[in-house]
Amino acid sequence: MKKVLVFVLVLAMAAMAFVGCTQNNASKIGATIYRFDDNFMSYVRQNMTAFGEQLELELDIQDSQNDQAKQGEQVELFLSQGVGSLAINLVDPQAASTIIKLAKEEDVPVVFYNKEPDQADMQSYDKCWYVGTNSAQSGIIQGEMIAAAWAANPEWDRNGDGVMQYVMLKGEPGHPDAEARTTFSIQAVTEAGIQVEELAIDTAMWDTQQANDKMAAWYSKFGEQIEFVVCNNDGMAIGVINALQSEGYFDGDKFMPVVGVDAIPEALDLIESGKLVGTVLNDALNQAKATVELAANAAKGMEDPTEGTSWTLDEKKAVRVDYVGILLENIDVAKECYGLK
Repeated sequence: MKKVLVFVLVLAMAAMAFVGCTQNNASKIGATIYRFDDNFMSYVRQNMTAFGEQLELELDIQDSQNDQAKQGEQVELFLSQGVGSLAINLVDPQAASTIIKLAKEEDVPVVFYNKEPDQADMQSYDKCWYVGTNSAQSGIIQGEMIAAAWAANPEWDRNGDGVMQYVMLKGEPGHPDAEARTTFSIQAVTEAGIQVEELAIDTAMWDTQQANDKMAAWYSKFGEQIEFVVCNNDGMAIGVINALQSEGYFDGDKFMPVVGVDAIPEALDLIESGKLVGTVLNDALNQAKATVELAANAAKGMEDPTEGTSWTLDEKKAVRVDYVGILLENIDVAKECYGLK
């Protein structure tokens, strides 16, 4: 009988030790970023790290290397380590349901950011939120910027036909931001009364080198028929400008209008040097701040993760950080987000 009691006690102690090892730690947050080498996300990561330190969190940010399977493994590891919450920048938004299922089984809250999951997935778990933007807003602001710049510079209409011949570089196909920016930017231009002609459109996957290669090919095909280059992000705009510089642009009077989105520091330098018409501030600072604050509150068990913050949730369980159009005259607005002013 004594041996049986000892055996039961040993099992009980082992069970308690196991529970202790896997108990969620409210100060520990497991985070992923779809690609560390993405221009914009690199600034989000830097700011997340800084805010994590301010809040004295154990914030572990992993590079998913644009591999959804790898990201799934990272989430499973975080959960096995007993994180208090997850902050996930999805590789593939369609994988949100899998991430949510894993988190729900362990009763761990999830804050998605930058890539918005489907609403059905968001509503499937009460401890699931999103931090991002209103995707349409970035396209509208960019389109209004294009329309105003085109109207102010009639010499950009090289053939004098009253039509803006343009090429468009898209981000990742299916990404909500890419699709919205593509649609709403040109819609805003036409709503301003400007006629347009699309010479070419293709994806460069948010990537500078791919954009360089696409632009070089388009210039070889269309040459000076191209009157405007519209890019879904600054990383691609930088690639476009690199390709155009190889053709002698931005030297003397040879100019091609290019616009982007994100307002990363490299793009701000190009605006100041007269090579980029403008961009749209995708606020890396405040998106990172909101993500970390919501993840920290959720890890503490707060039903409303915005409690004690300046953020509010919309009807889709999301915090939306506003975009701002950036031109040379208000470039300091963007610089302040990077501590450059």
